Amino acid sequence: MKKSVLACLFASALLSLSAQGAEKIRMGVVVKIGGIPWFNAMEAGIKSEAAKRGIDAWQVGPTAADPALQVRAIEDLIAQKVDVIGVVPNDAKVLEPVLKRAQAAGIKVIVHESPGQKFADWDFELVDAKDHGINHMKALAACMKEQGKYAVYVGSLTVPLHNLWADSAIDYQKAHYPNMQMVADKFGVAESLDDTMRTTNDLMAKYPDLKGVVAFGSQGPIGAGRAVMNRGKTNDICVIGPFSPGQGASLVNRGAIKGGFIWNPMVAGEVFVRVADMLEKGEKITNGMTIEGMGKVKVDEATHTILGNETESLDKANLPKLVKMGL
Repeated sequence: MKKSVLACLFASALLSLSAQGAEKIRMGVVVKIGGIPWFNAMEAGIKSEAAKRGIDAWQVGPTAADPALQVRAIEDLIAQKVDVIGVVPNDAKVLEPVLKRAQAAGIKVIVHESPGQKFADWDFELVDAKDHGINHMKALAACMKEQGKYAVYVGSLTVPLHNLWADSAIDYQKAHYPNMQMVADKFGVAESLDDTMRTTNDLMAKYPDLKGVVAFGSQGPIGAGRAVMNRGKTNDICVIGPFSPGQGASLVNRGAIKGGFIWNPMVAGEVFVRVADMLEKGEKITNGMTIEGMGKVKVDEATHTILGNETESLDKANLPKLVKMGL
């Protein structure tokens, strides 16, 4: 009888250990704002890659692009004792204390669009930030024939990556296109369609000779393009920047947006999950390795940054392909 009881207890213990070993990795990804095409595509990538890898991963989309809402979302994930937290920060500095608490709780932290983020295990970028900004300035300069007034929009003055793109673009303009002039400091409006349209209308009124807008932020090119089209200035003002193809295709076809470059947000969602899986399995991330969706990567261990080299051109020829993908 004793042997039977002991055998049952032993079998039960083995089953318990087996169940623990089979527990899925749990990951929550907090994005800047929910319900917009860019982050809807990212969510699709997270879900599809998580299903392939047997990981329990989901996206949390705040109702507004508010760093305080991201802090609350991360605090909730810490309380849930997830294994990995992913974040696309609205404000890198504001998130530092809560990310520090996450790491202290043994949770791995992966960020995207936030180079140099403190209290993150890794930041991954699908394209080198400086090159991304420069490529947009080259496109703007070509459209403006390298002369005239232009404005620069970012999602927020506290979004690190947007500002790095913008600053790289501005620096390149100053060094290579002396006949172009930036009309004012950067405007932190490009995550809001209404704010972007309002700002563009104000600038067109204040600067009748405005020739260009380069906008970094999911709604920036869309809002600027609509404002320019509504004023009948599609032949006079060049709007350049990254945007969701499905949202901006009609504006490109009508000449209100002249183009831009993006990485695929669906792929970014997939990479969140791939990197999380690698970290949880103890796999080392090294310079020159290939990560699916990023190609051959550059790895800076000092800054915990993974750089890929994957972008898509937002021109009339390439847009149909991207729209068909649901972007």
